[in-house]
Amino acid sequence: MGNPKRGGDMEEENNLIILNEKKKKKNKKRKRIEVKMEIVRHNREKSAPLVGYFPSGFDPQKVSASEEDDEPPRVRVFRNKQIPNCLQLVVSPKGSKVNFVGTSYSVEASDDQACTYKLGVLDKETQTLKIVPVASNQIFRLEPRIRGLDVCKSEPFKESKEEEVLTVKEKADKIKDLTNLYGTKKAIAKVCFLAKKTGDPAPKDLERKIGKILINKEALESAGTYMARNIPPHDSTATTPEKAYPLDRIILKQEWDSLLDILEYVQSEEQLASNTYPSFVCNRVHKLMEIQDEVEKKTLACLYSYITHLIKFKDQRSVDNSACAKSHRIPDILYKKFVTMFTDTGKFEPSSEKKDLLISYVLVLTLIADGFKSDPSDIAKDLRMTSMSLRQYYLNLGCKLARVEKLLQVTLTLPLEFPKPMVRRKR
Repeated sequence: MGNPKRGGDMEEENNLIILNEKKKKKNKKRKRIEVKMEIVRHNREKSAPLVGYFPSGFDPQKVSASEEDDEPPRVRVFRNKQIPNCLQLVVSPKGSKVNFVGTSYSVEASDDQACTYKLGVLDKETQTLKIVPVASNQIFRLEPRIRGLDVCKSEPFKESKEEEVLTVKEKADKIKDLTNLYGTKKAIAKVCFLAKKTGDPAPKDLERKIGKILINKEALESAGTYMARNIPPHDSTATTPEKAYPLDRIILKQEWDSLLDILEYVQSEEQLASNTYPSFVCNRVHKLMEIQDEVEKKTLACLYSYITHLIKFKDQRSVDNSACAKSHRIPDILYKKFVTMFTDTGKFEPSSEKKDLLISYVLVLTLIADGFKSDPSDIAKDLRMTSMSLRQYYLNLGCKLARVEKLLQVTLTLPLEFPKPMVRRKR
């Protein structure tokens, strides 16, 4: 009976020994090292360390460890001769047809860097700590690229080149404009205070800048004709309705690809939601099913989509905007254009002139979609207006209004005739 007790006592003693060893490890003080710290500043002649990461999940250490010869991937750095800050980091794994490429002028690296990054290297043998800056304060996102294909053309190199050429004054003006557009009230007030404090630029500098600008007189004359009347681009001498308001000057070539949402709905045989699309579009979407010509069908669908984005933008920029307008997503290329054309700098709600211009664009596109003969009742409902309140807008566009079977009908007549401005007589 004594032997089992002794055996149990031995187990307890072993447990105590293990616990005591753990306590010793916890109580063990960390060894302090006195090092000399050196901060290495950026030197253009020497290349700073580059930091890259693989969003695809590729791990170069695991790949090299699994291979027999234990050869790491090949790493190369390319620098532009004209613009030294434009770097390209290329990692080529052995035996693979894929390269991982990261640039300092695209993806995250092209954005403004609010933080600076530095790398610390501790050498225990020499007891030195070197802190060196990361190249251009940028992180390289290494994207997979198939070896042998030319992908440099798709990267926005020209834009970054223009940004490098900007002077300090131009960058400051650019930041000031962005603050006025998207900044808080406090930030905008600070910009206005600094502008008053510094004062306007000297007249000599203004004359020098204006002298370098090349003035396109033809563009000014053509722009002034329709901007003065607050209507879209037009040709008053046109002999056909299509040329009177040319569609290629209203919807640009690069914008068509972002206007295919309604066509996709029609092809999938889904019904448009009345709370998502205007009543003008919902009442006419059945025409797309009747059109056999694919080009004509695509053009009409893009017109409906463009009208939708214009109306939703108007609702989003109004004080009493609806919930469906808030959730509506306008493509970036169109949103930037709308902000430039239909809003005032530093103001959220457009002025009356900008609103009138937006409404004129909507009415012209509805006329084109209806074959230049339209019933304004449904588009007036979408614009939260009445048919009679739209009368003056149609007259400014050169249209004629008439009653057909107790319904108001708008027709675009040629040649375009605009109402003459009223001159008040002095009493």
